[in-house]
Amino acid sequence: MTHSPKRPKLPTGITRFFFRLPIWLYRFHLGWLLGGRFVLINHIGRKSGQVRQVVVEVVRHDQVSDRYIVCSGFGKKAQWYQNLLATPDVTIQVGARKLAVHAEPLSSEAGGDEMVDYAQRNPTAARNLSKFMGFDLDGSEAGYR
Repeated sequence: MTHSPKRPKLPTGITRFFFRLPIWLYRFHLGWLLGGRFVLINHIGRKSGQVRQVVVEVVRHDQVSDRYIVCSGFGKKAQWYQNLLATPDVTIQVGARKLAVHAEPLSSEAGGDEMVDYAQRNPTAARNLSKFMGFDLDGSEAGYR
């Protein structure tokens, strides 16, 4: 069972610096150090029109379709998420591999299924991610939905 989430505050100061550190790994061509677990998304600011970057965790990579499922730790109000809704054609980098992709939000049901699958494959990471996102979970499948 989940409780109403208290969304985490956006990082500022030194915390923001550490959150953005993975971007610099990609800029210095060291993205391969993060393996396939993280993806750099190059997107366009919906208000500024400028290129923006964010690194997010890969929830699942479907190797057959070469589709990446990612999750927003700051919910649907995250700037990068809103930018993808406005301009879904973006480029991503996973490790040293660069791809042009079209971002599509999942339905609530599909997103719940992905999180249940993620939690089964990565129980510790799922608990930590859920806690960070403001969810108090009991570990059940229903909780991850």
